Amino acid sequence: MTSYSSPVSFTTVAQSIPPNVFADMDRKVAVAVAGGADVIDLAKGNPDAFPADFIRDVAKRAVDDPANARYSPFDGKPSFLQAAEHWYRDTYGVDLDWKTQLFAVEGAVDGLAALFAVLVSPGDAVAYADPYYPSYHCMTVMSRAEEILLPSLPERGFLPDLDAVPVDTWERVKVLVLNYPNNPTGAQAPREFLEHAIELAHEHHFAIVQDFAYAGLGVHDQQISILSLPGSFDVAVEVCSLSKMYAMAGWRAGFIAGNDDIVSHVKQYHYQMGSMITGSVQDAGAAALESDQSCVRELARRYAVRREIVAGGLRDAGLDVFDSDGGIYAWVHAPEGATGEQFADLLLEQAAVAALPGTCFGKVGVDYVRFSLLKSEDQLREAVRRVAAVL
Repeated sequence: MTSYSSPVSFTTVAQSIPPNVFADMDRKVAVAVAGGADVIDLAKGNPDAFPADFIRDVAKRAVDDPANARYSPFDGKPSFLQAAEHWYRDTYGVDLDWKTQLFAVEGAVDGLAALFAVLVSPGDAVAYADPYYPSYHCMTVMSRAEEILLPSLPERGFLPDLDAVPVDTWERVKVLVLNYPNNPTGAQAPREFLEHAIELAHEHHFAIVQDFAYAGLGVHDQQISILSLPGSFDVAVEVCSLSKMYAMAGWRAGFIAGNDDIVSHVKQYHYQMGSMITGSVQDAGAAALESDQSCVRELARRYAVRREIVAGGLRDAGLDVFDSDGGIYAWVHAPEGATGEQFADLLLEQAAVAALPGTCFGKVGVDYVRFSLLKSEDQLREAVRRVAAVL
C-alpha cells in the first residue's frame, strides 16, 4: 500500500514525543512467538481478571437505557461522582464535595494528561521518584519541562529521600508526582512520608499529584489516600482509576479528586480537549464504587497469592526480590554480573518468559526487571520453573 507524507511539519510537541519504552520488548516477544516459542508474557500490566457479576449486570442494563445513548454531563454523571464521594468517605474517611472536588476522566492517564496540561508550562520543574511510570517522563518532555528525578533505592524500601533534595531544588519544583502503590516496584508510602511531602508542598509552594491507580490492592495493609491527611486539600489532587481495582481496564473510567481550584481548571481544559466516559460505564462504575468492596478485597487476595508464587519462587531460585506491599508486579534484581536488559533478554531467549527491563522505568532500575502477576497461577508457576532452570 502506498504511504503518504504530511505536507506540513509537525508541532514541537509531536516531534518531542519519546519512544514507547514497551515497544522493544513487544517486538522481541512477537519475533519469539513467530519463531514458535511458547512465550509466557509477564511484561504487560494488562489485567486478566473480569469485573464482578454485579458490575457487568449493571452495565448490561445500562446499555439499554436510552439516556445512555446521549452525551454524558461534562463533569461526569452525578450518580458516578456521588458514588466516588461515598467511596472516599467510606474507604478512606475523606469528605469531598462531588460538585467541586471530583471530576470524571477516562482512566488515570487521561487525568494525568489533563493535570499536566493545566499545571506544567515550558521551563517548569516536575519531580517524581525514579523508578517511575513512563508516562510521567513522556508528559514532562512533551511539556518542555525540567525533569527532577528522586532516586528511590532498595535500602529505603524504594521510597525517595525527600530530605536529600536541596532546598533550592524544591523551590524550583512546580509539581511533585507521587505514585503509591508504586508501578513498577509495588512500594507503598507510609503516612509520615505523605505528611512530609505535604509539609514541603506548603513550604515551597508546589502542587502534589498522587497517582492512586492501584488503590485497594495491598498485600496486607492498604495504601492510605493522601487526601486523608491534614493540609492535603491545599496542595494535592489524587487520580483514581477503576481499571485495576475492579478489573475494568478496557472500560476506561476514573476520576480526579482534591483541591477544587485545580479540579476546576482541569474541568475547563477537559471540556474543550477531552471526552466523557460512556454513560453505561459510569453506571457500572457507580455500582462498583457503592458496593461493599468485597470484589476489590478478593482481587487483592488473588494478587497476594500470585505474588507469593512469583516472588517466593524466584527467591527460592536465588534471586533478590523486593518484598513489596502492593500493586500487581514483582520487582526483581538481575543475577550478579547482568543488567536488567541482559537478564530480560536471557529469559526470553532461553526460558520463553517475557519480563520488562527496569530501564523502562528510569535510571535506578538498570539492574532490575519487572514481572507482571497478571497470568493464571499455573502459568506463573511454569514461568518461575523456567526462570529457575536457566539461572
